[in-house]
Amino acid sequence: MTFIGKIWRILIGIKDGLVLLAMLLFFGLLYAALSSTPNNATVHTGALYIDLSGTIVEQPQQASPEELLLGGGQSNEHRLRDVIHVLETAAADPRIKVVALDLDGFWGGGQVALQRVGDALDKVRKSGKPVIAFASGYMDDGYLLASHASEIWLDPMGIAIIAGPGGNQPYFKGLVDKLGVTVNVYRVGKYKSFVEPFIRTDQSPEARAANQALADAIFADWMANAKSARPKAKLDAYIAASANMDGPMSDKARQFGIVDQVADKLAWAKRIAKIAGTEDDQPADSFKQTDFADYLTANPLPSDGKIGIITVAGEIVDGEAPAGSAGGDTIARIILDALAKKELKALVLRIDSPGGSALASEKIRQALLQAKAQGIPVIASMGNVAASGGYWVAMAGDKVFAEPGTITGSIGVFGVLPTFEKSLAKLGVTADGVGTTPLSGQPDLLRGTNAATNQLFQAGVEDVYRRFTGLVAAQRKLPLTKVMEIAEGRVWDGGSARQLGLVDAFGSLEDAISEAAKRAKLSGRDARPVYLDRMPNWFELYAEGLIGSEARAPIDPYGHLMLRQQAGLIAGVQDGLTILNGPAIQVRCLGCPSAPKIVRKKDTLTALILAKAGR
Repeated sequence: MTFIGKIWRILIGIKDGLVLLAMLLFFGLLYAALSSTPNNATVHTGALYIDLSGTIVEQPQQASPEELLLGGGQSNEHRLRDVIHVLETAAADPRIKVVALDLDGFWGGGQVALQRVGDALDKVRKSGKPVIAFASGYMDDGYLLASHASEIWLDPMGIAIIAGPGGNQPYFKGLVDKLGVTVNVYRVGKYKSFVEPFIRTDQSPEARAANQALADAIFADWMANAKSARPKAKLDAYIAASANMDGPMSDKARQFGIVDQVADKLAWAKRIAKIAGTEDDQPADSFKQTDFADYLTANPLPSDGKIGIITVAGEIVDGEAPAGSAGGDTIARIILDALAKKELKALVLRIDSPGGSALASEKIRQALLQAKAQGIPVIASMGNVAASGGYWVAMAGDKVFAEPGTITGSIGVFGVLPTFEKSLAKLGVTADGVGTTPLSGQPDLLRGTNAATNQLFQAGVEDVYRRFTGLVAAQRKLPLTKVMEIAEGRVWDGGSARQLGLVDAFGSLEDAISEAAKRAKLSGRDARPVYLDRMPNWFELYAEGLIGSEARAPIDPYGHLMLRQQAGLIAGVQDGLTILNGPAIQVRCLGCPSAPKIVRKKDTLTALILAKAGR
């Protein structure tokens, strides 16, 4: 009966699975049908209301249908180009009288992205329209945006915190030693410090000096931008006084010129209403408005140009990958398919990636070389981060643009291979076998690697490094000796990278598009960009629409501060796991700063469980 019962339960499980699949297909088709109906969004005369809860990213992360259905919704992510387009369009739209910038729940974004949004806010102000920002609390990222507003409002119970870049990361050597795990590290470059958490308990002097120099440069760029946008803010004095402040923190922020008004959100809404107007029989906190999504729908980005934009965002991984991750096969296929249509006259490579797989990076670069072989100019544009593998793919560009706040370089290679001979010995487990060559059964996870294997892996890392540095020397027209001096895995800010010859010029994505148009001799409508993104299929769209987005990050400034630190800790653990589960040879800079991610409560437990399980 037990056997029959098991068979019966299996059959019931199969039946339930088929029913679930049928339901998903039905609702998916229904969703597709409903989604095909045009969205006739209406722009109302009044305010443009922009709620930036979540993060600003180059390319929103698209979760797999399985992740959506099993793990909940996605964090709110706003596409950078959409935010900029909406603001620049609104600047010239007579129906928009004021921009209401709601930064409650804003989690942040990369510094380059924030500065570009700040430039767009400046265009709105130059058109004669006020930008009025509100938040219950400001931190570095949110304040950088707010500094470009006409008026900065802060809740009376709020605070403005200028912390600057920096912080600690976890080091795992003590843990792996206790577990008996042997972490075999193969690397080239004394600054390829991301492997240090597995072999040290703290930063090496070289890594500390490089990291401090990078943090100082990025913070200097932040200060310069914020001071330029808001000259009356006494930022230096406020930062110096922050450690000894007492009394209402919001009043202190106003005294130092950090904010203009200390009032609640209702008062802020009434201020907007004086400019935008109100509707009869509406709540006291309402005003005539068009929200961000409706305005974007009514004013879509043009997509009829001859300049293709290829986005490499997130970790560069082997094979296929959804948006927000740079799958080598996915991006190469997008490029090759676009070239086959023979409609594009130029390509712009937009990069916001810390790198990843060396093989996938090279696959993307080779696809770009096919464009150049067809006489199509390729221009590289660096966003927040273009390091390691991100810099590798940039080497396909005829010209490379970066921003002062761009994180780039990290020309170095490493491999990490854990083995468990000591762990098994503690459990009384041994291993034995036979072989025919020194590499038989290698890398041996049970007994550890031998000298031949270690030599093989180190030789592979060194070979990729020679290829990487040689590529940089050839493409950048630099002596190999100089490349070797500025390589070794060191990460550089955009300003330093330009001085060293790693990039050609400072410039935004728009500057890169203009350069591409110039080289391809394009003008008018032909000089417009068309974005060559991977489009989700109907099932992915359905799953995303069914689950929706996650709840906003907490707007309490003190809770926000704590959650950011939790996010950093979890990111450090997850980065370590990524390294251990990644390809054998990697060109990655996971230590590079990036746009923060909202942490769900369950993520804390999940990260700890994964770390415990070694996954």
